[in-house]
Parts: sequence; structure tokens; C-alpha cells
Amino acid sequence: MSTPVSVRLNVNGAPHELEVEPRLLLVHALRDELGLTGTHVGCDTSNCGACTVHLDGRAVKSCTVLAVQADGAEVTTIEGLAPDGELHPLQEAFWNDHGLQCGYCTPGMIMAAAGLLAENPSPTEEEVRHGLEGNLCRCTGYHNIVKAVLDAAKVNAAAIATPGASETQQSEARA
Repeated sequence: MSTPVSVRLNVNGAPHELEVEPRLLLVHALRDELGLTGTHVGCDTSNCGACTVHLDGRAVKSCTVLAVQADGAEVTTIEGLAPDGELHPLQEAFWNDHGLQCGYCTPGMIMAAAGLLAENPSPTEEEVRHGLEGNLCRCTGYHNIVKAVLDAAKVNAAAIATPGASETQQSEARA
């Protein structure tokens, strides 16, 4: 057993200080240490993307990042995407367009899509498909997922790419 290391993370806007094993993956720190179980463990090999979170504003597969590597970082999980209990525009679009079936891949898919839209607010269908290549869904066939991302992009990229934007800001962005 190795000596625990102190790690400071700002997760979904809240500061956390954890004592973790140096080899602990970020996904396990989020789930097991902080109780944020919306980030799923799918494959443990970085192939599926179910564990996708935002690390300092970029979508990453949290099964490929050690918690100690994220020391001092801003982490956003699916729980932090819409902190006031309102559905995020991507969550709403996934709901409206039936972009999920079993739902296991959905949090990672939404986080990857939010990262894509932050970088490219008006993607084409081909760009959405390419942007989500690292996330696997075994249920839906992707058609409704892609449709949901494109529909969410129409709402307004500013509201989508800004987790925690106030309802007023999001309403103004939609207008």
C-alpha cells in the first residue's frame, strides 16, 4: 500500500480536499470518494466514454486520468452540468429526441457533446458524429443522439457551453 496523497479539486463549483492513493483514477475519486455516481465506469480501457467529465473545461475520459493529475483542477460532472436542478439544453434535447435507451452511456455522451459544442457551437452532422466517436452506445444506433446534439446546438451554444449559467442568462441566450 502506498502513502496517500492530498488532492484538491473544485468539482461542480465546490472545493474538495481528498487523501487518495496515488494510483486512484479520477473516475473512482468522483464516484467512491465524492459520491458523484453519474460518471459511469464502462470499460476501464478508455474505449467507451461513459466516464467523460470536463477537466478544466475540456472533455476527458476520467478513467485515463489519475486523481493526483487533476490536483488543483476544475472538474464538471453530469451532476454539475445543470446545478440548479433545471435540465441542461443537452439533457433536454436527449429527452425530447429519445437520445437514450438504457441510459448508461448518456452522462458521458452528454459531457462529450457539451465539450464538442463548447469548441464548435454550430457543428454539422458529420462533425457531431466525428466528435462523439470516442463514446459508445450499444442501444440507440446514434441517430437520435446526433439529432439531440444538433437540436441542442440550435438552442444557443452560449447556454450549452456554460455549465451553471443562470436561467436568466440561458433565457436571454435562447431569445
